[in-house]
Amino acid sequence: MNATVSLTETLLEEFYTVVRTTSNLLKKADQSVFDFRPSDNMRTFLELANHLVQISHVDLAILQEKSEKEIRELEKKLSAQNVTELTHVLEEGYHLLKSYFLSLSEEEFLNKETKAFYAEKGMTQSKWLVEIVTHAFHHRAQLFTYLKQTKHEVNMFDLY
Repeated sequence: MNATVSLTETLLEEFYTVVRTTSNLLKKADQSVFDFRPSDNMRTFLELANHLVQISHVDLAILQEKSEKEIRELEKKLSAQNVTELTHVLEEGYHLLKSYFLSLSEEEFLNKETKAFYAEKGMTQSKWLVEIVTHAFHHRAQLFTYLKQTKHEVNMFDLY
């Protein structure tokens, strides 16, 4: 196995940590928290959960240079209303993301650049994968904090 494949697989394993732990956090959330919004300028729990579980689908579409209109339509299509639907979107997206990145050649992974509809310049596929992983970890941390703020039984062990 070459170093590039090893790096790709390591990043995908890290992303799966987000998938697994997010699924477990969602299962701890009772429906009463879905409308919780810590501040007027923040998402509700359900809006945040939808954003988080859609990251692999949406970021993959963005890196594949889909238009803003296509992205907004995808977000609507993937919108979930309960924990079962949320975890389904999360798992499905992970498998799509994994298939995409493992299908790339070493040359494509390291050098192929694609540009998001909102960006001035493109990024390599390897940079995209790092961006996707960090994006997901960021929002998983927010979800954890929302649960803490609403007195749900969560602790640091829920993140590993």
